[in-house]
Amino acid sequence: MADLAPFHIAFPVDDLDAARHFYGTVLGCPEGRSSADWIDFSLYGHQIVAHRVDTPRSQAAHNPVDGHDVPVPHFGVVLPPAEWQALADRLKAAGTAFVIEPHTRFPGEPGEQSTMFFHDPAGNALEFKAFADLGQLFAK
Repeated sequence: MADLAPFHIAFPVDDLDAARHFYGTVLGCPEGRSSADWIDFSLYGHQIVAHRVDTPRSQAAHNPVDGHDVPVPHFGVVLPPAEWQALADRLKAAGTAFVIEPHTRFPGEPGEQSTMFFHDPAGNALEFKAFADLGQLFAK
């Protein structure tokens, strides 16, 4: 998985100050360029852009995975286990309300992973995960 190209995602928010605090302070994402209507952040080297919108969000969907209702859509990053744990600890300390608490799913099976789900202040769902064996990322 060496030298992955950074991805780019733009997502809606209704409050840029809340997004700036959540992504910049809680998640620790360095801020890049910004305007009165959007903010670039570096999410572990990937470009994510919070765009202020006034339109209401559509109703969220969920999909059952390993006994949990996983919010769809969602985005996030696969981290090394120690970084994942440090982020989980930082989110807990910040009082983050988890949709799915940090835990290990598929224990002992192909694709075993640590995962957690939560929402940003605008209701966008995020998932961060870690694999003890990154070679299992696309395991069948």
